[in-house]
Amino acid sequence: MFPLATAAQMKELDRRAIEERGVPSLELMDHAAQCVAVQVRELVEKERSRHGAFSSAIIFARSKSDEKPTAEEKRQMKELEKIVTSKNRDKTPRIAIFCGPGNNGGDGIAAALHLGGYHVRVFLVGDRAKMTPDARAMEERLVAAGGALEDFTIDMTSREALEGSLTFEQQKITTWLSTCDCIVDALFGIGLTRPVEGCFLTAIQLMNGRSCPVVACDVPSGVNADTGEILGEAIQAKMTVTFTRPKPGLYLGEGGVRAGEVRVMEIGIPHDLEHDLNCQGPVVYAVDEAGQCLPRRPRTAHKGDFGKLFILAGSEGYTGAPVLAARAALRTGAGLVYLGVPRDIYPIVAVKCDEAMPFPLLEDYAAILEKAKSCDVALIGPGLGRAPETEKLVLSLLADLDCPVVLDADGINALAGHIDILDKRSALTVLTPHEGEFARLTGCALPVRDRLTAARDFARAHGCILVLKGHGTITATPDGTAYINATGNPGMAKGGSGDVLSGMIAALLGQKHLRQERREGDNTAELTAQAVQLHGLAGDICAQKLGEYAMLPTDLIETLPEVLRERTEDGM
Repeated sequence: MFPLATAAQMKELDRRAIEERGVPSLELMDHAAQCVAVQVRELVEKERSRHGAFSSAIIFARSKSDEKPTAEEKRQMKELEKIVTSKNRDKTPRIAIFCGPGNNGGDGIAAALHLGGYHVRVFLVGDRAKMTPDARAMEERLVAAGGALEDFTIDMTSREALEGSLTFEQQKITTWLSTCDCIVDALFGIGLTRPVEGCFLTAIQLMNGRSCPVVACDVPSGVNADTGEILGEAIQAKMTVTFTRPKPGLYLGEGGVRAGEVRVMEIGIPHDLEHDLNCQGPVVYAVDEAGQCLPRRPRTAHKGDFGKLFILAGSEGYTGAPVLAARAALRTGAGLVYLGVPRDIYPIVAVKCDEAMPFPLLEDYAAILEKAKSCDVALIGPGLGRAPETEKLVLSLLADLDCPVVLDADGINALAGHIDILDKRSALTVLTPHEGEFARLTGCALPVRDRLTAARDFARAHGCILVLKGHGTITATPDGTAYINATGNPGMAKGGSGDVLSGMIAALLGQKHLRQERREGDNTAELTAQAVQLHGLAGDICAQKLGEYAMLPTDLIETLPEVLRERTEDGM
Protein backbone atom coordinates (compact mmCIF):
# COMPACT_ATOMS: atom_id res chain seq x y z
CA MET A 1 0.00 0.00 0.00
CA PHE A 2 1.39 3.40 -0.96
CA PRO A 3 0.06 6.97 -0.94
CA LEU A 4 -1.00 8.77 -4.12
CA ALA A 5 -1.01 12.45 -5.01
CA THR A 6 -3.44 14.48 -7.08
CA ALA A 7 -2.29 16.89 -9.75
CA ALA A 8 -2.83 19.84 -7.40
CA GLN A 9 -0.89 18.15 -4.60
CA MET A 10 2.03 17.39 -6.89
CA LYS A 11 2.17 20.97 -8.12
CA GLU A 12 2.25 22.13 -4.53
CA LEU A 13 5.02 19.65 -3.66
CA ASP A 14 7.07 20.92 -6.61
CA ARG A 15 6.46 24.53 -5.61
CA ARG A 16 7.50 23.97 -2.00
CA ALA A 17 10.62 22.04 -2.99
CA ILE A 18 11.68 24.81 -5.34
CA GLU A 19 10.59 27.94 -3.46
CA GLU A 20 10.94 26.87 0.18
CA ARG A 21 13.82 24.39 0.01
CA GLY A 22 15.78 25.85 -2.85
CA VAL A 23 15.82 22.70 -4.98
CA PRO A 24 16.55 23.91 -8.55
CA SER A 25 13.64 23.17 -10.86
CA LEU A 26 16.04 22.12 -13.60
CA GLU A 27 17.58 19.62 -11.21
CA LEU A 28 14.17 18.04 -10.59
CA MET A 29 13.53 17.96 -14.32
CA ASP A 30 16.89 16.38 -15.05
CA HIS A 31 16.36 13.73 -12.38
CA ALA A 32 12.98 12.90 -13.92
CA ALA A 33 14.59 12.68 -17.33
CA GLN A 34 17.28 10.32 -16.09
CA CYS A 35 14.59 8.05 -14.65
CA VAL A 36 12.76 7.97 -17.97
CA ALA A 37 15.93 7.27 -19.90
CA VAL A 38 16.88 4.37 -17.65
CA GLN A 39 13.47 2.78 -18.11
CA VAL A 40 13.57 3.32 -21.88
CA ARG A 41 16.93 1.57 -22.14
CA GLU A 42 15.73 -1.32 -20.00
CA LEU A 43 12.55 -1.69 -22.06
CA VAL A 44 14.33 -1.48 -25.41
CA GLU A 45 16.84 -4.15 -24.45
CA LYS A 46 14.08 -6.37 -23.10
CA GLU A 47 11.99 -5.99 -26.27
CA ARG A 48 15.00 -6.63 -28.49
CA SER A 49 15.88 -9.80 -26.64
CA ARG A 50 12.34 -11.04 -27.19
CA HIS A 51 11.53 -9.83 -30.69
CA GLY A 52 14.77 -8.85 -32.38
CA ALA A 53 16.08 -5.48 -33.45
CA PHE A 54 13.66 -4.46 -36.18
CA SER A 55 10.07 -3.39 -35.83
CA SER A 56 7.59 -3.47 -38.65
CA ALA A 57 7.64 -0.30 -40.73
CA ILE A 58 5.05 1.51 -42.78
CA ILE A 59 5.84 3.88 -45.63
CA PHE A 60 3.31 6.70 -45.72
CA ALA A 61 3.28 7.89 -49.31
CA ARG A 62 0.73 9.20 -51.74
CA SER A 63 -0.90 6.55 -53.84
CA LYS A 64 -2.49 7.27 -57.24
CA SER A 65 -3.61 3.94 -58.56
CA ASP A 66 -4.88 5.46 -61.79
CA GLU A 67 -1.70 7.38 -62.60
CA LYS A 68 1.90 6.43 -63.13
CA PRO A 69 4.21 7.92 -60.51
CA THR A 70 6.21 10.90 -61.63
CA ALA A 71 9.98 10.97 -61.47
CA GLU A 72 9.77 13.10 -58.33
CA GLU A 73 7.39 10.64 -56.68
CA LYS A 74 9.71 7.79 -57.54
CA ARG A 75 12.61 9.66 -55.97
CA GLN A 76 10.59 10.32 -52.84
CA MET A 77 9.55 6.67 -52.59
CA LYS A 78 13.16 5.56 -52.79
CA GLU A 79 14.11 8.00 -50.06
CA LEU A 80 11.34 6.66 -47.83
CA GLU A 81 12.43 3.09 -48.54
CA LYS A 82 15.96 4.07 -47.61
CA ILE A 83 14.75 5.20 -44.16
CA VAL A 84 13.34 1.73 -43.64
CA THR A 85 16.13 -0.36 -45.13
CA SER A 86 18.83 1.63 -43.33
CA LYS A 87 17.57 0.01 -40.13
CA ASN A 88 18.84 -3.32 -41.46
CA ARG A 89 22.38 -1.96 -41.69
CA ASP A 90 22.38 0.12 -38.51
CA LYS A 91 20.91 -1.77 -35.57
CA THR A 92 21.21 1.21 -33.22
CA PRO A 93 17.88 1.67 -31.43
CA ARG A 94 15.73 4.51 -32.68
CA ILE A 95 13.82 6.54 -30.10
CA ALA A 96 11.21 9.24 -30.77
CA ILE A 97 10.26 11.67 -28.03
CA PHE A 98 7.07 13.73 -28.35
CA CYS A 99 7.12 16.82 -26.16
CA GLY A 100 4.55 19.44 -25.28
CA PRO A 101 5.55 23.03 -24.49
CA GLY A 102 5.14 22.54 -20.72
CA ASN A 103 7.43 21.05 -18.11
CA ASN A 104 6.40 17.51 -19.01
CA GLY A 105 7.80 18.30 -22.43
CA GLY A 106 10.93 19.57 -20.72
CA ASP A 107 11.28 16.15 -19.08
CA GLY A 108 11.14 14.59 -22.53
CA ILE A 109 13.69 16.98 -24.03
CA ALA A 110 16.05 16.31 -21.13
CA ALA A 111 15.57 12.56 -21.47
CA ALA A 112 17.10 12.76 -24.95
CA LEU A 113 20.32 13.99 -23.33
CA HIS A 114 20.52 10.76 -21.32
CA LEU A 115 19.96 8.43 -24.26
CA GLY A 116 23.43 8.66 -25.75
CA GLY A 117 24.29 5.84 -28.10
CA TYR A 118 20.75 5.74 -29.49
CA HIS A 119 19.33 7.52 -32.55
CA VAL A 120 16.98 9.99 -30.87
CA ARG A 121 14.66 12.52 -32.46
CA VAL A 122 12.74 14.99 -30.33
CA PHE A 123 9.51 16.56 -31.60
CA LEU A 124 7.76 19.62 -30.20
CA VAL A 125 3.98 19.46 -30.45
CA GLY A 126 2.19 22.75 -29.94
CA ASP A 127 3.11 26.42 -29.85
CA ARG A 128 6.83 27.04 -29.39
CA ALA A 129 6.00 30.45 -27.93
CA LYS A 130 4.27 28.71 -25.01
CA MET A 131 7.30 26.75 -23.89
CA THR A 132 8.05 27.10 -20.19
CA PRO A 133 11.41 28.57 -19.14
CA ASP A 134 12.65 25.16 -17.99
CA ALA A 135 11.62 23.50 -21.23
CA ARG A 136 13.50 26.21 -23.15
CA ALA A 137 16.55 25.68 -20.97
CA MET A 138 16.49 21.96 -21.78
CA GLU A 139 16.19 22.76 -25.48
CA GLU A 140 19.31 24.91 -25.23
CA ARG A 141 21.18 22.00 -23.66
CA LEU A 142 19.91 19.69 -26.38
CA VAL A 143 21.07 22.01 -29.14
CA ALA A 144 24.44 22.50 -27.43
CA ALA A 145 24.83 18.71 -27.40
CA GLY A 146 24.22 18.57 -31.15
CA GLY A 147 20.52 17.69 -31.07
CA ALA A 148 17.46 19.53 -32.28
CA LEU A 149 13.87 20.08 -31.21
CA GLU A 150 11.85 19.52 -34.37
CA ASP A 151 8.44 21.08 -34.86
CA PHE A 152 5.65 18.53 -35.28
CA THR A 153 2.88 20.21 -37.25
CA ILE A 154 0.84 17.30 -38.59
CA ASP A 155 -2.79 18.00 -37.76
CA MET A 156 -5.04 15.24 -39.07
CA THR A 157 -8.04 13.49 -37.53
CA SER A 158 -8.29 10.27 -39.51
CA ARG A 159 -5.88 7.71 -40.89
CA GLU A 160 -7.30 8.19 -44.40
CA ALA A 161 -6.55 11.88 -44.33
CA LEU A 162 -3.17 11.18 -42.75
CA GLU A 163 -2.10 8.87 -45.55
CA GLY A 164 -3.41 11.02 -48.36
CA SER A 165 -2.47 14.57 -47.42
CA LEU A 166 1.01 14.54 -45.91
CA THR A 167 3.81 16.61 -47.29
CA PHE A 168 6.95 14.71 -48.22
CA GLU A 169 8.74 15.94 -45.09
CA GLN A 170 5.84 14.73 -42.97
CA GLN A 171 5.92 11.37 -44.76
CA LYS A 172 9.58 11.07 -43.84
CA ILE A 173 8.73 11.68 -40.18
CA THR A 174 5.91 9.12 -40.07
CA THR A 175 8.03 6.55 -41.91
CA TRP A 176 10.91 7.06 -39.49
CA LEU A 177 8.52 6.71 -36.58
CA SER A 178 7.43 3.32 -37.90
CA THR A 179 11.02 2.08 -37.50
CA CYS A 180 11.36 3.16 -33.87
CA ASP A 181 12.20 0.77 -31.06
CA CYS A 182 10.48 2.94 -28.46
CA ILE A 183 8.52 6.19 -28.29
CA VAL A 184 8.42 8.52 -25.29
CA ASP A 185 5.23 10.43 -24.54
CA ALA A 186 5.95 13.75 -22.84
CA LEU A 187 3.05 15.83 -24.14
CA PHE A 188 0.99 16.76 -21.08
CA GLY A 189 1.78 14.96 -17.83
CA ILE A 190 -0.57 15.89 -14.99
CA GLY A 191 -1.76 19.20 -16.45
CA LEU A 192 -4.41 18.09 -18.94
CA THR A 193 -8.06 18.85 -18.10
CA ARG A 194 -9.75 19.16 -21.51
CA PRO A 195 -10.03 16.91 -24.59
CA VAL A 196 -6.95 16.69 -26.79
CA GLU A 197 -7.21 18.10 -30.29
CA GLY A 198 -5.20 19.25 -33.29
CA CYS A 199 -1.56 18.26 -33.54
CA PHE A 200 -1.69 16.73 -30.05
CA LEU A 201 -4.46 14.37 -31.11
CA THR A 202 -2.54 13.41 -34.23
CA ALA A 203 0.62 12.78 -32.21
CA ILE A 204 -1.27 10.50 -29.81
CA GLN A 205 -2.84 8.60 -32.72
CA LEU A 206 0.56 8.18 -34.36
CA MET A 207 2.17 6.90 -31.15
CA ASN A 208 -0.67 4.45 -30.57
CA GLY A 209 -0.48 3.27 -34.16
CA ARG A 210 3.14 2.16 -34.00
CA SER A 211 4.16 -1.39 -33.15
CA CYS A 212 6.86 -0.34 -30.69
CA PRO A 213 6.26 0.26 -26.97
CA VAL A 214 5.42 3.71 -25.61
CA VAL A 215 6.82 5.02 -22.33
CA ALA A 216 4.71 7.77 -20.77
CA CYS A 217 6.22 10.50 -18.58
CA ASP A 218 4.29 10.83 -15.32
CA VAL A 219 0.81 10.19 -16.82
CA PRO A 220 -0.16 8.94 -20.30
CA SER A 221 -1.20 11.95 -22.36
CA GLY A 222 -4.96 12.17 -22.63
CA VAL A 223 -5.59 10.64 -19.19
CA ASN A 224 -6.94 12.83 -16.41
CA ALA A 225 -4.38 12.41 -13.63
CA ASP A 226 -7.00 12.56 -10.87
CA THR A 227 -9.90 10.55 -12.29
CA GLY A 228 -8.51 8.22 -14.96
CA GLU A 229 -11.00 9.68 -17.45
CA ILE A 230 -9.93 9.64 -21.10
CA LEU A 231 -10.02 13.17 -22.47
CA GLY A 232 -10.95 12.42 -26.05
CA GLU A 233 -8.03 10.12 -26.86
CA ALA A 234 -5.12 8.88 -24.78
CA ILE A 235 -1.79 7.15 -25.07
CA GLN A 236 -1.72 3.39 -24.63
CA ALA A 237 1.54 3.05 -22.73
CA LYS A 238 3.60 -0.05 -22.21
CA MET A 239 5.00 1.65 -19.13
CA THR A 240 4.36 4.85 -17.22
CA VAL A 241 7.26 6.37 -15.32
CA THR A 242 5.59 8.52 -12.70
CA PHE A 243 7.46 10.90 -10.42
CA THR A 244 7.56 11.14 -6.60
CA ARG A 245 4.09 9.65 -6.11
CA PRO A 246 1.69 7.79 -8.38
CA LYS A 247 -1.45 9.62 -9.46
CA PRO A 248 -4.98 8.27 -8.85
CA GLY A 249 -5.72 8.27 -12.59
CA LEU A 250 -3.08 5.58 -13.12
CA TYR A 251 -5.27 3.08 -11.25
CA LEU A 252 -8.81 4.23 -12.00
CA GLY A 253 -11.03 3.18 -14.90
CA GLU A 254 -9.63 3.41 -18.41
CA GLY A 255 -6.66 5.39 -17.13
CA GLY A 256 -5.50 2.30 -15.28
CA VAL A 257 -5.61 0.38 -18.54
CA ARG A 258 -3.74 3.04 -20.55
CA ALA A 259 -0.93 3.37 -17.99
CA GLY A 260 0.52 -0.11 -18.54
CA GLU A 261 3.14 -0.99 -15.94
CA VAL A 262 3.53 1.85 -13.44
CA ARG A 263 6.97 2.58 -12.07
CA VAL A 264 7.39 5.22 -9.35
CA MET A 265 10.64 7.19 -9.33
CA GLU A 266 12.10 9.62 -6.80
CA ILE A 267 13.36 12.84 -8.39
CA GLY A 268 14.58 14.80 -5.37
CA ILE A 269 11.49 16.13 -3.58
CA PRO A 270 12.44 16.26 0.13
CA HIS A 271 10.76 13.40 1.98
CA ASP A 272 9.59 15.59 4.84
CA LEU A 273 7.48 17.58 2.39
CA GLU A 274 5.76 14.36 1.40
CA HIS A 275 5.19 13.61 5.06
CA ASP A 276 3.65 17.07 5.49
CA LEU A 277 1.29 16.24 2.65
CA ASN A 278 0.10 13.15 4.51
CA CYS A 279 -0.59 15.25 7.61
CA GLN A 280 -2.59 17.91 5.79
CA GLY A 281 -5.68 15.80 5.27
CA PRO A 282 -7.10 12.44 4.23
CA VAL A 283 -4.82 10.38 2.01
CA VAL A 284 -5.65 8.28 -1.03
CA TYR A 285 -3.72 5.00 -1.23
CA ALA A 286 -3.17 2.40 -3.91
CA VAL A 287 -3.28 -1.20 -2.69
CA ASP A 288 -1.29 -3.63 -4.83
CA GLU A 289 -0.23 -7.27 -4.51
CA ALA A 290 2.31 -6.39 -1.81
CA GLY A 291 -0.28 -5.45 0.81
CA GLN A 292 -0.10 -6.03 4.54
CA CYS A 293 0.08 -9.59 5.87
CA LEU A 294 -2.56 -11.03 8.16
CA PRO A 295 -1.35 -11.93 11.67
CA ARG A 296 -1.27 -15.54 12.82
CA ARG A 297 -4.44 -16.69 14.51
CA PRO A 298 -4.18 -16.87 18.32
CA ARG A 299 -3.22 -20.37 19.48
CA THR A 300 -5.79 -20.40 22.31
CA ALA A 301 -8.74 -18.98 20.37
CA HIS A 302 -12.05 -20.76 19.75
CA LYS A 303 -14.52 -20.44 16.89
CA GLY A 304 -16.41 -17.64 18.59
CA ASP A 305 -13.26 -15.52 18.54
CA PHE A 306 -13.18 -15.69 14.76
CA GLY A 307 -16.58 -14.17 14.34
CA LYS A 308 -20.20 -15.20 14.21
CA LEU A 309 -21.73 -14.03 10.93
CA PHE A 310 -25.37 -13.52 10.14
CA ILE A 311 -26.09 -13.61 6.40
CA LEU A 312 -29.46 -12.64 4.96
CA ALA A 313 -29.47 -13.62 1.30
CA GLY A 314 -31.08 -15.51 -1.54
CA SER A 315 -34.43 -15.64 -3.31
CA GLU A 316 -36.17 -17.72 -5.94
CA GLY A 317 -33.82 -17.96 -8.90
CA TYR A 318 -30.86 -16.75 -6.84
CA THR A 319 -29.88 -19.77 -4.77
CA GLY A 320 -26.17 -19.52 -5.61
CA ALA A 321 -25.50 -16.07 -4.16
CA PRO A 322 -26.03 -16.98 -0.48
CA VAL A 323 -23.91 -20.11 -0.81
CA LEU A 324 -21.05 -18.22 -2.51
CA ALA A 325 -21.08 -15.54 0.21
CA ALA A 326 -21.14 -18.12 3.02
CA ARG A 327 -18.36 -20.25 1.54
CA ALA A 328 -16.21 -17.19 0.91
CA ALA A 329 -16.69 -16.08 4.52
CA LEU A 330 -15.66 -19.48 5.82
CA ARG A 331 -12.64 -19.65 3.51
CA THR A 332 -11.59 -16.23 4.79
CA GLY A 333 -11.56 -17.44 8.37
CA ALA A 334 -15.04 -16.85 9.82
CA GLY A 335 -15.72 -19.01 12.86
CA LEU A 336 -19.48 -19.51 12.47
CA VAL A 337 -21.77 -18.58 9.60
CA TYR A 338 -25.55 -18.52 10.01
CA LEU A 339 -27.24 -18.27 6.63
CA GLY A 340 -30.84 -17.07 6.60
CA VAL A 341 -32.72 -17.69 3.35
CA PRO A 342 -36.38 -17.64 2.30
CA ARG A 343 -38.25 -20.81 3.25
CA ASP A 344 -39.00 -21.77 -0.37
CA ILE A 345 -35.31 -22.03 -1.32
CA TYR A 346 -34.08 -23.41 2.00
CA PRO A 347 -33.99 -27.08 0.83
CA ILE A 348 -31.83 -26.17 -2.16
CA VAL A 349 -29.42 -24.06 -0.11
CA ALA A 350 -29.21 -26.58 2.71
CA VAL A 351 -28.03 -29.31 0.31
CA LYS A 352 -25.21 -27.04 -0.84
CA CYS A 353 -23.97 -26.15 2.65
CA ASP A 354 -21.71 -28.29 4.79
CA GLU A 355 -19.86 -25.87 7.06
CA ALA A 356 -22.32 -22.95 6.96
CA MET A 357 -25.54 -23.28 8.95
CA PRO A 358 -28.55 -22.36 6.82
CA PHE A 359 -31.97 -21.74 8.32
CA PRO A 360 -35.33 -20.78 6.81
CA LEU A 361 -36.43 -17.24 7.56
CA LEU A 362 -39.42 -17.08 9.84
CA GLU A 363 -42.27 -14.64 9.47
CA ASP A 364 -41.60 -13.55 13.05
CA TYR A 365 -39.33 -10.48 12.74
CA ALA A 366 -38.38 -10.64 16.42
CA ALA A 367 -36.88 -14.11 15.90
CA ILE A 368 -34.85 -12.95 12.90
CA LEU A 369 -33.61 -9.91 14.80
CA GLU A 370 -32.65 -12.02 17.80
CA LYS A 371 -30.58 -14.33 15.59
CA ALA A 372 -28.87 -11.39 13.91
CA LYS A 373 -28.15 -9.63 17.22
CA SER A 374 -26.39 -12.72 18.51
CA CYS A 375 -23.75 -12.32 15.79
CA ASP A 376 -20.72 -10.06 15.44
CA VAL A 377 -21.33 -8.95 11.83
CA ALA A 378 -24.31 -9.05 9.49
CA LEU A 379 -24.14 -9.42 5.72
CA ILE A 380 -27.36 -8.45 3.99
CA GLY A 381 -28.26 -8.56 0.33
CA PRO A 382 -26.63 -11.17 -1.97
CA GLY A 383 -29.36 -12.47 -4.29
CA LEU A 384 -32.02 -11.23 -1.89
CA GLY A 385 -34.48 -9.87 -4.44
CA ARG A 386 -36.53 -6.68 -4.32
CA ALA A 387 -39.91 -7.82 -3.08
CA PRO A 388 -41.60 -5.15 -0.87
CA GLU A 389 -41.60 -7.39 2.20
CA THR A 390 -37.89 -8.13 1.69
CA GLU A 391 -36.99 -4.46 1.44
CA LYS A 392 -39.00 -3.79 4.60
CA LEU A 393 -37.04 -6.51 6.40
CA VAL A 394 -33.72 -5.03 5.26
CA LEU A 395 -34.62 -1.54 6.43
CA SER A 396 -35.85 -2.82 9.78
CA LEU A 397 -32.64 -4.75 10.42
CA LEU A 398 -30.52 -1.73 9.49
CA ALA A 399 -32.46 0.37 11.98
CA ASP A 400 -32.33 -2.16 14.80
CA LEU A 401 -28.87 -3.77 14.55
CA ASP A 402 -25.97 -2.25 16.46
CA CYS A 403 -23.25 -4.44 14.93
CA PRO A 404 -21.33 -3.72 11.70
CA VAL A 405 -23.42 -4.47 8.62
CA VAL A 406 -22.09 -5.26 5.15
CA LEU A 407 -24.73 -4.26 2.64
CA ASP A 408 -24.52 -5.76 -0.85
CA ALA A 409 -26.65 -5.99 -4.00
CA ASP A 410 -30.37 -5.86 -3.17
CA GLY A 411 -29.54 -4.80 0.36
CA ILE A 412 -28.20 -1.59 -1.21
CA ASN A 413 -31.17 -1.30 -3.55
CA ALA A 414 -33.49 -1.38 -0.53
CA LEU A 415 -31.86 1.82 0.73
CA ALA A 416 -32.86 3.85 -2.34
CA GLY A 417 -35.27 6.47 -1.09
CA HIS A 418 -34.52 5.59 2.54
CA ILE A 419 -30.99 6.92 2.95
CA ASP A 420 -32.01 8.44 6.29
CA ILE A 421 -31.93 4.96 7.82
CA LEU A 422 -28.26 4.68 6.88
CA ASP A 423 -27.55 8.11 8.33
CA LYS A 424 -29.10 7.17 11.67
CA ARG A 425 -27.04 4.03 12.22
CA SER A 426 -24.58 4.22 15.11
CA ALA A 427 -22.52 1.20 14.03
CA LEU A 428 -20.47 1.23 10.85
CA THR A 429 -22.04 0.12 7.61
CA VAL A 430 -20.09 -1.11 4.60
CA LEU A 431 -21.81 -0.73 1.23
CA THR A 432 -20.45 -2.63 -1.79
CA PRO A 433 -22.23 -1.31 -4.91
CA HIS A 434 -21.20 -1.54 -8.51
CA GLU A 435 -21.78 1.63 -10.51
CA GLY A 436 -25.35 0.73 -11.46
CA GLU A 437 -26.36 0.15 -7.84
CA PHE A 438 -24.55 3.33 -6.82
CA ALA A 439 -26.45 5.30 -9.44
CA ARG A 440 -29.79 3.90 -8.23
CA LEU A 441 -28.89 4.78 -4.66
CA THR A 442 -27.68 8.33 -5.34
CA GLY A 443 -29.53 9.30 -8.50
CA CYS A 444 -26.28 10.17 -10.26
CA ALA A 445 -25.80 9.69 -14.00
CA LEU A 446 -23.93 6.81 -15.58
CA PRO A 447 -21.10 6.44 -16.17
CA VAL A 448 -19.74 7.93 -12.97
CA ARG A 449 -17.02 10.18 -14.41
CA ASP A 450 -15.10 10.92 -11.20
CA ARG A 451 -15.51 7.70 -9.22
CA LEU A 452 -13.00 8.65 -6.53
CA THR A 453 -14.65 11.95 -5.65
CA ALA A 454 -18.14 10.40 -5.81
CA ALA A 455 -17.16 7.58 -3.46
CA ARG A 456 -15.40 9.87 -0.97
CA ASP A 457 -18.25 12.38 -0.95
CA PHE A 458 -20.84 9.65 -0.31
CA ALA A 459 -18.84 8.05 2.51
CA ARG A 460 -18.34 11.44 4.17
CA ALA A 461 -21.97 12.47 3.80
CA HIS A 462 -23.43 9.25 5.19
CA GLY A 463 -20.79 8.12 7.69
CA CYS A 464 -20.25 4.76 6.01
CA ILE A 465 -17.55 2.83 4.21
CA LEU A 466 -18.27 2.66 0.48
CA VAL A 467 -16.70 -0.01 -1.71
CA LEU A 468 -17.38 1.22 -5.25
CA LYS A 469 -16.63 -1.83 -7.37
CA GLY A 470 -15.09 -1.75 -10.82
CA HIS A 471 -11.67 -1.48 -12.41
CA GLY A 472 -9.72 0.06 -9.56
CA THR A 473 -12.29 -0.66 -6.84
CA ILE A 474 -12.42 2.24 -4.38
CA THR A 475 -12.85 1.83 -0.63
CA ALA A 476 -13.82 5.24 0.78
CA THR A 477 -14.15 6.12 4.45
CA PRO A 478 -16.08 8.73 6.44
CA ASP A 479 -12.93 10.78 7.10
CA GLY A 480 -12.11 11.05 3.39
CA THR A 481 -9.35 8.45 3.29
CA ALA A 482 -9.64 6.16 0.28
CA TYR A 483 -7.98 3.01 -1.04
CA ILE A 484 -7.77 2.18 -4.76
CA ASN A 485 -7.33 -1.51 -5.44
CA ALA A 486 -4.69 -2.46 -8.01
CA THR A 487 -5.34 -6.21 -8.09
CA GLY A 488 -7.87 -8.22 -10.09
CA ASN A 489 -8.72 -8.69 -13.76
CA PRO A 490 -11.65 -8.85 -16.23
CA GLY A 491 -12.12 -12.56 -15.61
CA MET A 492 -13.77 -11.58 -12.32
CA ALA A 493 -16.53 -9.70 -14.14
CA LYS A 494 -19.03 -12.52 -13.73
CA GLY A 495 -22.15 -12.92 -11.63
CA GLY A 496 -21.21 -14.18 -8.17
CA SER A 497 -17.84 -12.45 -7.78
CA GLY A 498 -19.44 -9.69 -5.73
CA ASP A 499 -21.08 -12.26 -3.45
CA VAL A 500 -17.64 -13.73 -2.79
CA LEU A 501 -16.25 -10.29 -1.96
CA SER A 502 -19.06 -9.42 0.45
CA GLY A 503 -18.52 -12.69 2.30
CA MET A 504 -14.80 -12.01 2.57
CA ILE A 505 -15.35 -8.51 3.94
CA ALA A 506 -17.79 -9.75 6.57
CA ALA A 507 -15.39 -12.53 7.58
CA LEU A 508 -12.45 -10.19 8.20
CA LEU A 509 -14.61 -7.72 10.13
CA GLY A 510 -15.84 -10.46 12.45
CA GLN A 511 -12.45 -11.81 13.56
CA LYS A 512 -11.60 -10.33 16.93
CA HIS A 513 -7.83 -10.72 16.70
CA LEU A 514 -7.84 -8.70 13.47
CA ARG A 515 -9.91 -5.94 15.06
CA GLN A 516 -7.49 -5.76 17.98
CA GLU A 517 -4.40 -5.28 15.86
CA ARG A 518 -4.91 -1.54 15.58
CA ARG A 519 -4.98 0.10 18.98
CA GLU A 520 -5.40 3.76 18.01
CA GLY A 521 -8.83 3.44 16.41
CA ASP A 522 -11.29 1.51 14.34
CA ASN A 523 -9.71 -0.39 11.45
CA THR A 524 -12.85 -1.39 9.57
CA ALA A 525 -11.73 0.53 6.50
CA GLU A 526 -8.31 -1.10 6.36
CA LEU A 527 -9.77 -4.58 6.74
CA THR A 528 -12.35 -3.84 4.05
CA ALA A 529 -9.67 -2.65 1.65
CA GLN A 530 -7.59 -5.72 2.49
CA ALA A 531 -10.51 -7.99 1.64
CA VAL A 532 -10.84 -6.23 -1.72
CA GLN A 533 -7.12 -6.75 -2.33
CA LEU A 534 -7.19 -10.45 -1.40
CA HIS A 535 -10.26 -10.94 -3.60
CA GLY A 536 -8.34 -9.44 -6.54
CA LEU A 537 -5.26 -11.54 -5.82
CA ALA A 538 -7.38 -14.69 -5.89
CA GLY A 539 -8.71 -13.53 -9.24
CA ASP A 540 -5.22 -12.96 -10.60
CA ILE A 541 -4.12 -16.46 -9.61
CA CYS A 542 -7.25 -17.92 -11.21
CA ALA A 543 -6.52 -16.00 -14.39
CA GLN A 544 -2.99 -17.40 -14.51
CA LYS A 545 -4.14 -20.97 -13.96
CA LEU A 546 -7.47 -21.05 -15.80
CA GLY A 547 -7.56 -18.00 -18.04
CA GLU A 548 -9.88 -15.01 -17.76
CA TYR A 549 -12.55 -16.57 -19.97
CA ALA A 550 -12.95 -19.82 -18.01
CA MET A 551 -12.50 -18.78 -14.39
CA LEU A 552 -15.58 -18.74 -12.13
CA PRO A 553 -16.49 -17.18 -8.77
CA THR A 554 -16.26 -20.65 -7.22
CA ASP A 555 -12.64 -20.75 -8.40
CA LEU A 556 -12.00 -17.57 -6.42
CA ILE A 557 -13.14 -19.31 -3.26
CA GLU A 558 -11.03 -22.41 -3.95
CA THR A 559 -7.99 -20.18 -4.52
CA LEU A 560 -8.35 -18.32 -1.22
CA PRO A 561 -6.33 -20.88 0.79
CA GLU A 562 -3.30 -20.25 -1.43
CA VAL A 563 -3.72 -16.47 -1.23
CA LEU A 564 -4.23 -16.39 2.52
CA ARG A 565 -1.38 -18.80 3.25
CA GLU A 566 1.05 -16.65 1.29
CA ARG A 567 -0.15 -13.49 3.00
CA THR A 568 -0.23 -14.67 6.59
CA GLU A 569 2.71 -14.14 8.89
CA ASP A 570 4.88 -17.29 8.93
CA GLY A 571 2.64 -18.75 6.21
CA MET A 572 0.19 -20.25 8.72
